[in-house]
Amino acid sequence: MEHQDYAGIFKALSNPNRLEIFLQLSRCCTPGTVCSKTDIDVRCVGDLGSGLNVAASTISHHIKELYRAGLINMRRSGQNVECWIDPETLHMLSGFFTSQGQEE
Repeated sequence: MEHQDYAGIFKALSNPNRLEIFLQLSRCCTPGTVCSKTDIDVRCVGDLGSGLNVAASTISHHIKELYRAGLINMRRSGQNVECWIDPETLHMLSGFFTSQGQEE
């Protein structure tokens, strides 16, 4: 990935509500842990808004921004939209910070 790609990711995470949603989803598979597909935390969009004190439409907007940035995956399941983070996404972000200290 290019630095411009990472800038888009960090822009999406710069909003406190989007960051909180991302962190909620990432708690299952933090960098350095092993997660299988069955371990991936899948949450419905409605669940992600609890505790954020923002409208459901705003949560949907934040979810779409995280999806556009490539940070989360989404799928429709009946009337629900499920969201999750692929462990490789967390690995990629972790790798970005690790590799930056090694470049000269």
